[in-house]
Amino acid sequence: MALPELPQNIKAEKATLGALIANRDAIVMVASWLTPDLFYLEKHGQIYAAIQHLYLLRTPPDLRTVADELRKRGQLEGVGGAPYLSDLTESSITSYHVEYYAREVERVAVLRKLIRAGGTIASLGYDDTQDTETALGSATKTLADIRVKATQTGLVGMHSMVDREYARLERAANDDGAATLGVTTGLRDLDELTGGLADQDLIILAARPSVGKSSLMACMAYGVASGLARDVLIFSLEMSRDQLTQRLVSMRSGVDSSRIRTLRMNEADSRAFVQTLGDLAPIPIFIDDTPAVSVGYIRNAAYRHKAEHGRELVIFVDYLQLMTAPGEKIDNRVQVVSEISRGLKALAKELACPVVALSQLNRAVEGRHSHIPVLSDLRESGGLEQDADIVLMLYREEMYDKHTDRKGIAEVHIAKARNGPIGVVPLRFDSATTRFDTLTYRTPEDNHDRSTRYAD
Repeated sequence: MALPELPQNIKAEKATLGALIANRDAIVMVASWLTPDLFYLEKHGQIYAAIQHLYLLRTPPDLRTVADELRKRGQLEGVGGAPYLSDLTESSITSYHVEYYAREVERVAVLRKLIRAGGTIASLGYDDTQDTETALGSATKTLADIRVKATQTGLVGMHSMVDREYARLERAANDDGAATLGVTTGLRDLDELTGGLADQDLIILAARPSVGKSSLMACMAYGVASGLARDVLIFSLEMSRDQLTQRLVSMRSGVDSSRIRTLRMNEADSRAFVQTLGDLAPIPIFIDDTPAVSVGYIRNAAYRHKAEHGRELVIFVDYLQLMTAPGEKIDNRVQVVSEISRGLKALAKELACPVVALSQLNRAVEGRHSHIPVLSDLRESGGLEQDADIVLMLYREEMYDKHTDRKGIAEVHIAKARNGPIGVVPLRFDSATTRFDTLTYRTPEDNHDRSTRYAD
């Protein structure tokens, strides 16, 4: 049985090229995203490449200039000569409609790429030299590359960017003047200083062991998911899904976490416990507690979830140093962590969502007079500082000074913010329920500058 012909639209290709040759201004409509490889016929790709080159040289494309350029390339006769170029212009469309036909050229090209990707993925299935995770990662990347290339917009005019800024301003106005334009975590002061969790950002949340970074992650995850606008995916490499669920229940119910863990609760605790279970059930939080996962594993799971549910995501990883990388070497852990952080940043861009990764701090912070963490304290940091858009460092003074007057207060030190200010955000911390809350009490009109307030 003969294989079906690959998707194509020769009429759209001819109409596009004819319009570009007959209307010298038409190239402006498509130059930023239409590429020669999108044409089915090789000669059409060669003609468009010549037109594109002329455009870059600021030479208007017409019958004479396009023919001359193809002649220089030794391709004029191969495409059919000047008569073929002339034939293209006879049925050409106006420059106003050129983008419609060019988009059709792009559409069928994407379909062809999907078919070829299917063959590539099938060959991965037959290759028994690769482990399952690596094969799945390669397959997912093959499809992701098509998606990214198909949605690229190229150069965008300033008028479009101005429209986006107007829309951003309108969203802020509709949110009662709130400054947060990213995904809110429910921790007001943190959201206002960071702008929320921005799409495509890699956010590192770092602390020494037992300071509460997993609990802060859980609070942030609940704050995101409780708005019901996004699904939260938590990849918990350290705690089991049951432990994390019990921690969320404790935070929301106010029942001591040890009582929930042992189920030694009085009547009031039991009522609060059951009520909270019902409240949490519809919250879109999804937990995967598979140990030692890789970036490829997370990518596969995230793409699969998005395909099944069709909702935007926020991804949390607890924690980065427990992840693995394909072919990693034990004696070069810094390079491995750098590879993982690059992969997480790439994942944030691929899925256009925030990725929050927890990280351990090294022991250097314990030996200093000031135990407040700094960027250099990131354990096996490698490329973490470079790849991260925001670095949050959690600090609790009561862990080092039992007589401090800051008991029950945690500080989130924003040590790096690629697109915003650095500073310190105080939070209330309840050790019994491991819950973090906004500490300050003020109205939205009280616009204190927290980039300097509460600083040491």
